Amino acid sequence: MSNIKKRFTGSIVALITPMNEKGEIDHKCLKNLIEYHINSGTSGIVVGGTTGESATLNHKENIDIVLEAIDLANGRIDIIAGTGSNSTAEAISLTAGLKNSSVAGCLTVTPYYNKPPQEGLYQHFKAIAESTDIPQILYNVPGRTACDMSAETVARLSKIPNIVSLKDATGNLSRLTEMTHMIDRPDFSFLSGDDASGVDFIRLGGDGTISVTANIAAAQMSKMYALALEGKFDEAYQINEILLPLHKNLFAESNPIPVKWAAKKLNLIANDFLRLPLVQLSDKAQLIVHQALVNAKLI
Repeated sequence: MSNIKKRFTGSIVALITPMNEKGEIDHKCLKNLIEYHINSGTSGIVVGGTTGESATLNHKENIDIVLEAIDLANGRIDIIAGTGSNSTAEAISLTAGLKNSSVAGCLTVTPYYNKPPQEGLYQHFKAIAESTDIPQILYNVPGRTACDMSAETVARLSKIPNIVSLKDATGNLSRLTEMTHMIDRPDFSFLSGDDASGVDFIRLGGDGTISVTANIAAAQMSKMYALALEGKFDEAYQINEILLPLHKNLFAESNPIPVKWAAKKLNLIANDFLRLPLVQLSDKAQLIVHQALVNAKLI
């Protein structure tokens, strides 16, 4: 077994962006969330990703909130920046805005809407990686982007030194097995983007998660992944069984609508405001998410 350390492992949270009733970033709540995750054993925090409403953060806000999180964390936890775009030039520009920071890495999603072919995906991520020394995490989430990066393309990209990880949100566990056989690089980590199958993902060779559920069940997710990474799968599955209703029902409506409502319900944030075109959780879905919180023993 290699003793080379992987850069990203364990339970990493895809952090919500707290906002006040005017839609402005709530800096006090951001600080509280970061402290919550540090105290709960979370391995890292993704700021400005999909769950952080990156689509409605402007360029300056995106950079500023990452820098603020880095300052608040003060080296106590890894801060990872969501810097993806369907424009290669824009993704490079977002990444460049963090050049002199201590950001641990950048999470870069596959381009959405313009649907590039596999060679376009390769050239896109290659150009971003070659523009910076910051470690890069590829992010494949075809359910949102209508663009699916193949195992072969991931394997090609893994040969670029500062591309160090993949977040795979396909939920296709056979693809993980395929990639672990194709990628011969002991420092490359595979992260799940599907909370429900996360323990199975570890069992098949994965290294961790970038999680929505961890926003509101940080300690439970941290413990579950620590157990799984130690090979204590029976104990990890016991925790996962309790959290399964959350994994499912935090997607009762488009993410991050339900998780923001749940975070407010648990007093983790002061307001569940979202910027348009997202709107607050419907009354019907509130009942579903509330029951999931009860089942998960969070309330």
